[in-house]
Amino acid sequence: MDKKGALPVLAILTGVGLILFWIGFFTVGLAPENPPPGYFEYEHSFPLPDIILALALIVAGVLMLRGNEVGGKIATVCSGSLIFLGLLDFSFNYQNGIYALSTAELLLNGFINLWCVLFGLVMAIKGIRGRLA
Repeated sequence: MDKKGALPVLAILTGVGLILFWIGFFTVGLAPENPPPGYFEYEHSFPLPDIILALALIVAGVLMLRGNEVGGKIATVCSGSLIFLGLLDFSFNYQNGIYALSTAELLLNGFINLWCVLFGLVMAIKGIRGRLA
Protein backbone atom coordinates (compact mmCIF):
# COMPACT_ATOMS: atom_id res chain seq x y z
CA MET A 1 0.00 0.00 0.00
CA ASP A 2 1.40 3.37 -0.87
CA LYS A 3 0.91 6.58 1.08
CA LYS A 4 -2.46 7.14 -0.60
CA GLY A 5 -3.72 3.63 0.20
CA ALA A 6 -5.94 2.37 2.98
CA LEU A 7 -3.21 1.80 5.55
CA PRO A 8 -2.86 5.45 6.66
CA VAL A 9 -6.63 5.70 7.06
CA LEU A 10 -6.71 2.43 9.00
CA ALA A 11 -3.92 3.71 11.26
CA ILE A 12 -5.96 6.85 12.01
CA LEU A 13 -9.14 4.82 12.59
CA THR A 14 -7.28 2.42 14.88
CA GLY A 15 -5.96 5.34 16.92
CA VAL A 16 -9.40 6.90 17.14
CA GLY A 17 -10.83 3.49 18.06
CA LEU A 18 -8.39 3.15 20.97
CA ILE A 19 -9.39 6.57 22.29
CA LEU A 20 -13.11 5.79 21.90
CA PHE A 21 -12.64 2.46 23.69
CA TRP A 22 -11.24 4.21 26.77
CA ILE A 23 -13.91 6.89 26.69
CA GLY A 24 -16.49 4.11 26.60
CA PHE A 25 -14.73 2.08 29.29
CA PHE A 26 -14.77 4.96 31.75
CA THR A 27 -18.19 6.39 30.84
CA VAL A 28 -20.66 3.75 29.65
CA GLY A 29 -18.97 0.79 31.30
CA LEU A 30 -17.48 -1.60 28.76
CA ALA A 31 -16.30 -3.90 31.57
CA PRO A 32 -17.88 -7.34 31.89
CA GLU A 33 -20.75 -7.69 34.34
CA ASN A 34 -18.83 -10.16 36.51
CA PRO A 35 -15.14 -9.51 35.85
CA PRO A 36 -12.51 -11.89 37.20
CA PRO A 37 -10.28 -10.88 40.12
CA GLY A 38 -7.64 -8.37 39.09
CA TYR A 39 -9.57 -7.27 35.99
CA PHE A 40 -9.74 -3.59 36.87
CA GLU A 41 -6.13 -3.46 38.09
CA TYR A 42 -5.08 -4.99 34.77
CA GLU A 43 -7.24 -2.69 32.63
CA HIS A 44 -6.29 0.46 34.52
CA SER A 45 -2.64 -0.06 33.58
CA PHE A 46 -3.46 0.49 29.88
CA PRO A 47 -4.96 3.97 29.33
CA LEU A 48 -1.67 5.89 29.31
CA PRO A 49 0.23 3.61 26.90
CA ASP A 50 -2.87 3.10 24.75
CA ILE A 51 -3.48 6.85 24.42
CA ILE A 52 0.17 7.42 23.48
CA LEU A 53 -0.11 4.60 20.91
CA ALA A 54 -3.39 6.09 19.62
CA LEU A 55 -1.85 9.51 19.16
CA ALA A 56 1.20 8.00 17.43
CA LEU A 57 -1.07 6.04 15.04
CA ILE A 58 -3.05 9.17 14.21
CA VAL A 59 0.14 11.19 13.60
CA ALA A 60 1.59 8.35 11.50
CA GLY A 61 -1.55 8.13 9.38
CA VAL A 62 -1.78 11.88 8.82
CA LEU A 63 1.91 12.11 7.90
CA MET A 64 1.62 9.16 5.49
CA LEU A 65 -1.39 10.79 3.82
CA ARG A 66 0.70 13.93 3.37
CA GLY A 67 3.51 11.90 1.82
CA ASN A 68 5.92 12.43 4.71
CA GLU A 69 8.17 9.38 5.11
CA VAL A 70 8.39 9.91 8.88
CA GLY A 71 4.79 8.69 9.07
CA GLY A 72 5.81 5.27 7.80
CA LYS A 73 8.60 5.08 10.35
CA ILE A 74 6.23 5.98 13.17
CA ALA A 75 3.72 3.40 11.89
CA THR A 76 6.44 0.73 11.87
CA VAL A 77 7.24 1.50 15.51
CA CYS A 78 3.52 1.40 16.35
CA SER A 79 3.22 -2.04 14.75
CA GLY A 80 5.17 -3.69 17.55
CA SER A 81 3.03 -1.98 20.17
CA LEU A 82 -0.16 -3.17 18.49
CA ILE A 83 1.07 -6.76 18.26
CA PHE A 84 2.15 -6.71 21.91
CA LEU A 85 -1.15 -5.16 23.01
CA GLY A 86 -3.23 -7.70 21.08
CA LEU A 87 -1.27 -10.70 22.36
CA LEU A 88 -1.21 -9.47 25.96
CA ASP A 89 -4.96 -8.88 25.94
CA PHE A 90 -5.56 -12.25 24.27
CA SER A 91 -3.48 -13.97 26.93
CA PHE A 92 -5.29 -12.24 29.80
CA ASN A 93 -8.74 -12.73 28.28
CA TYR A 94 -8.15 -16.41 27.56
CA GLN A 95 -6.57 -17.22 30.93
CA ASN A 96 -9.34 -15.40 32.82
CA GLY A 97 -12.31 -16.66 30.83
CA ILE A 98 -13.31 -13.25 29.44
CA TYR A 99 -14.17 -14.73 26.03
CA ALA A 100 -16.49 -17.24 27.69
CA LEU A 101 -18.48 -14.66 29.69
CA SER A 102 -20.81 -13.80 26.81
CA THR A 103 -21.06 -13.68 23.05
CA ALA A 104 -20.69 -9.89 23.24
CA GLU A 105 -17.41 -10.21 25.20
CA LEU A 106 -16.13 -12.81 22.75
CA LEU A 107 -16.98 -10.68 19.72
CA LEU A 108 -15.82 -7.31 21.08
CA ASN A 109 -12.62 -8.47 22.76
CA GLY A 110 -11.87 -11.08 20.13
CA PHE A 111 -12.19 -8.54 17.33
CA ILE A 112 -10.06 -5.94 19.12
CA ASN A 113 -7.34 -8.47 19.95
CA LEU A 114 -7.30 -9.96 16.47
CA TRP A 115 -7.31 -6.51 14.83
CA CYS A 116 -4.34 -5.34 16.90
CA VAL A 117 -2.26 -8.42 16.05
CA LEU A 118 -3.15 -8.63 12.35
CA PHE A 119 -3.00 -4.89 11.62
CA GLY A 120 0.23 -4.68 13.60
CA LEU A 121 1.71 -7.52 11.53
CA VAL A 122 0.66 -5.87 8.26
CA MET A 123 2.25 -2.58 9.30
CA ALA A 124 5.41 -4.35 10.50
CA ILE A 125 5.83 -6.28 7.24
CA LYS A 126 5.17 -3.23 5.11
CA GLY A 127 7.47 -1.13 7.26
CA ILE A 128 10.30 -3.66 7.04
CA ARG A 129 9.87 -3.80 3.28
CA GLY A 130 9.96 0.00 3.11
CA ARG A 131 6.42 0.29 1.79
CA LEU A 132 5.12 2.69 4.43
CA ALA A 133 7.21 5.66 3.40
